[in-house]
Amino acid sequence: MTPRRKILGLAMGALSAGLLRIAPARAEPIRLLILGDSITAGFGLPPEDGFQAQLKAALAARHRTVAIIDGAATGDTAANARRRVPGLLATRPGAAIVQLGGNDISHAIPPKELEEHLRVIIGYLQTRHIPVLLAGTVPRAELGADYAAAIKAVYARVGQQPGVMLDPWFRVGIAAEPAIYLPDGIHPNAKGVRFIVARILPMVERLLDQAVTQ
Repeated sequence: MTPRRKILGLAMGALSAGLLRIAPARAEPIRLLILGDSITAGFGLPPEDGFQAQLKAALAARHRTVAIIDGAATGDTAANARRRVPGLLATRPGAAIVQLGGNDISHAIPPKELEEHLRVIIGYLQTRHIPVLLAGTVPRAELGADYAAAIKAVYARVGQQPGVMLDPWFRVGIAAEPAIYLPDGIHPNAKGVRFIVARILPMVERLLDQAVTQ
C-alpha cells in the first residue's frame, strides 16, 4: 500500500469510528398495553392468529415496532381490569388499547357502573400521560334499545376525555359475517381478527404517534 493510500485508509477509519461514537442509540420499541377481555386475548385461537400477534405483525409491515404488554384476560370485566391496572403500570406502557365492557354488558351491568370503572382505568393511565384507544362494544338486541343507547352514551362520554381516542364499536363490520366467527358466534376467528386489525390500524398508528417515550 502506498503512503498516500495508507493515510487515506487511516482517515476513513477514524471517520467511521467517530460516526459510530456519535450515532444516536436505537430507540426502544413503544410499549403498547392491551387491556381487554377474550377478544383481545385471542380466545380459541393459536397465539399467532390472536389479536395481539396480528396487530404486532401488521404494525411491523408498516415499519412500526412495538412491544406488546399483554393485559387481556378471557372473561375479564371492567371491574376486574380496574384492579389489575396499577400492577400493569409497572411495565411502563407508552400507549394503551382499552377493550372492555363486553362481559359487563352480558351481565346487564348498570351503565353508570361500567362508566365508573372505565373512568378509573383511564384515570390511572392519564396520570402517566399514556394515550388511550378506547374500544367500545354494543349490547345484544335482547337487552333492549334503551340499554344499548345508554351503553353507547357511556363510551361516547368516556371517549371525550383528553388523551382518549374512541373506536365506538370494536367489532363493527364483522357482526353480520358468521363466516368470520368461531362456532360460538361471539369470538372472531383468525379471519375476523385480521379484519378488525386492518380496520383499526390507522387509529393505532395515530395512538403510537402520541405515545409516551420511556
